[in-house]
Amino acid sequence: MNLLIKILLNWIPRKILISLSILLRPFLDFFFRGKKFHDPINNKSYCKFLPYGYKNIRENALSPGSLSLERHRLLWLYLKKETEIFQSTLKVLHIAPEQAFYQKFKKLDNIDYITYDLNSPLAQIKGDICNMPFSENDFDIVLCNHVLEHVLDDISAIKEIYRVLKIGGFAILQVPIDMNKKLTFEDSSITEKEERKKIFGQYDHVRIYGQDYFNRLEKSGFNVEKNFYCNNFSDEEIRKYSLNKNEIIPVCRKLV
Repeated sequence: MNLLIKILLNWIPRKILISLSILLRPFLDFFFRGKKFHDPINNKSYCKFLPYGYKNIRENALSPGSLSLERHRLLWLYLKKETEIFQSTLKVLHIAPEQAFYQKFKKLDNIDYITYDLNSPLAQIKGDICNMPFSENDFDIVLCNHVLEHVLDDISAIKEIYRVLKIGGFAILQVPIDMNKKLTFEDSSITEKEERKKIFGQYDHVRIYGQDYFNRLEKSGFNVEKNFYCNNFSDEEIRKYSLNKNEIIPVCRKLV
C-alpha cells in the first residue's frame, strides 16, 4: 500500500489524481468504515485512515471519506469552532480548493464561495495567484493552504492575497514548515523533478520554509497569529481525529 501511494503521488499529475480520487472516494468510504478513527469533516468513522506522503509515508493520514489529511481536519475544527464561516454572510476566496472542503463550502447558503487556481479542476476561475482578477478589499476570508511552497514568487502571491482581503478579514495561509530551520531555503535554479524531491521533499516544491515564514507574512502587511490549535484537544481526541500535534495554523489578519 505504501509503495502504491508513493508511485501515485510522485508520478501521476495532480490534476489527474484529483479526478481519479473523486471516482474512488465512494468505494474507499464504504470499504474502510469502522470505529477506530473519526473524520470531523464528514462526521463518519473508519477502521483506519490511509497512508500518505510523497517522500516519507505517514500512517493513518488520509481519511478515505473526505480525503482529508491531518492539517485539513485540524483546520476544519478551527473554522467550525472559532470562526463565523458557517453562520455569517461572508465572501470567501478559496485558492487551490481541497476536495475535503470543496463540496461542504459550496453547499453553504450563507457564503459567496469563489474558487481560484491555475490548474485545479475544482477552480471556478483559472489564473495566476500573483495577479488575481479581483478588486481590493473584496473578500472576508481567504483560504490558501499548501500553495505558496509551489509558487516561485511567493512574496508577490502573499501581497496579492493581502490586497484582495477586506480590512478586518482574515486569511489562512498554511505551508509545510521545518521549524528546525531559522531561514527559508530556496533556489530557483533547481528545476529537475528528482532534484526538487531530494532537496525540497516534493517534486513540485520550490523552497523549504523555516521559522522566518511568519516574518514574510508580516512584512506583507498581515498581523499574524501562530495558532497551535491542537493544544485544545486531548491526546485521545488527537488520536481519534489523527491530527499532527505540531501543526501551526497561521491566522493572518488585515487590520488596516
